[in-house]
Amino acid sequence: MPRKTISSNPTFRAGLLWTTVAGAVVLVAAAVVGLIVDGSQGLWSGVLGALIGALFPIITVASMLFGNRWYGTPQFLQMFFGITMGVFIVKVVVFLVAIAVVLGLPWVNLIVFYVALVAAAVASLVIDVIIVTRMRISGASDVALPGDDEESPRP
Repeated sequence: MPRKTISSNPTFRAGLLWTTVAGAVVLVAAAVVGLIVDGSQGLWSGVLGALIGALFPIITVASMLFGNRWYGTPQFLQMFFGITMGVFIVKVVVFLVAIAVVLGLPWVNLIVFYVALVAAAVASLVIDVIIVTRMRISGASDVALPGDDEESPRP
């Protein structure tokens, strides 16, 4: 049986690309603002906050793309949601550990770190909203109806 493609992959790829771009922009802006506010400690606090704030949404979208590899198999839903939710649980634990470690570092400017973290998270949410509102995927786009032959493309 040939493997089918899933219509949500372009949306996830766009999300991955634009979240990465937005994370890089926030990282540079946070580094510059941190440098102006608190010198090298502010610079690294901004970089750390932006990295943590951008990396976690990027991992989420990547896990969804990875989960889509099982599309067309009987265990697709179990694999997709197992991967996505498993990665989410690991991310929550890693995030809490990362925040605890960062709070213990003496050189971190917490205000610069926090602002960079929130800016990266908000940028990711804005990107997600824009992508979801502009995607053109039907609610039943990947459904094969009786009588459809596998070779003919759906309009």
